[in-house]
Amino acid sequence: MDLSKFLEGLYQKLLSKKTKEKSEQVILWIALVSFMLHLLIIGLIHFNIIYINEPSNLLKNPIVAIYTPFSFILVYEVYLLIYYLPKSTSTYISKQYEIIALIIIRRLFKDLSDLSLSSNWFNTKNDLQFTYDLVASVLLFYLIYLFHVQRTKVYRINENSKNQFSSISKFINAKKWIATALVPLLLIIAIYSFLNWSFGFFQPDEPNAISFRNINNIFFEQFFNILIIADVILLLFSFFHTDEFHKVIRNSGFIISTILIRISFSVSGIINTVLIVSAILFGLLILFIHNKFEKQLAKEESNEIAE
Repeated sequence: MDLSKFLEGLYQKLLSKKTKEKSEQVILWIALVSFMLHLLIIGLIHFNIIYINEPSNLLKNPIVAIYTPFSFILVYEVYLLIYYLPKSTSTYISKQYEIIALIIIRRLFKDLSDLSLSSNWFNTKNDLQFTYDLVASVLLFYLIYLFHVQRTKVYRINENSKNQFSSISKFINAKKWIATALVPLLLIIAIYSFLNWSFGFFQPDEPNAISFRNINNIFFEQFFNILIIADVILLLFSFFHTDEFHKVIRNSGFIISTILIRISFSVSGIINTVLIVSAILFGLLILFIHNKFEKQLAKEESNEIAE
């Protein structure tokens, strides 16, 4: 069997519109069932029907139950990120930003259980973190909106020469292969992360349990490592498609933005929030300047045609 046909068939099975719609329905049902189960467990613990020795904060407050369905929705958002990878680089990067913004929103639900609600609000670590995340979520929402506005601006139409068309086709095929490879990796990392978290949850004293002490970083810390590698590979493939300076800078800038997001998982507090906001702000500025280049080049090309 021709390798390219096999990969195309695999891509259609894993990342077709039909598969996306089916995955969405499955995830929504899983999210709904998980939310009800989480609420049920909290209720059973509250009425002393079941007993758990020193239950975590995730099992004390009904509001925190929203954290569970949000986690499954975030995994689906990662699938959407992979889905849009072959279609548009800027949409793919936008999805990365949406995912990190949703992680902060999800973290807010968890942090609600840690609030002390005292007069010393700005002297309490958990209350401060909640404040940082609250402000960051609004700021990120606006920055992602601005990024969306910038990525929809088109100033130049690519030449329709055979060579140009051929290089674009090869670049799209490369993105399809990378996206196809990322889907099984997504599943493997998700299962591995869940099993490791479960192991640490039920046996917290075991040495292997310390790898996921921060529940907000489960799965995403590992996945963004792989995403950085995928982005670098895409950057190298992009040189076969174009060597225009502003496009190389844009693609390189997006990688730096992804790396900053990955680094944010390694720290906490205000540094974590600053890194996330800086990553998206940097990506937005890179795209804004790139569009300025495109606009100027389009103007120059128009003048050349007029002459």
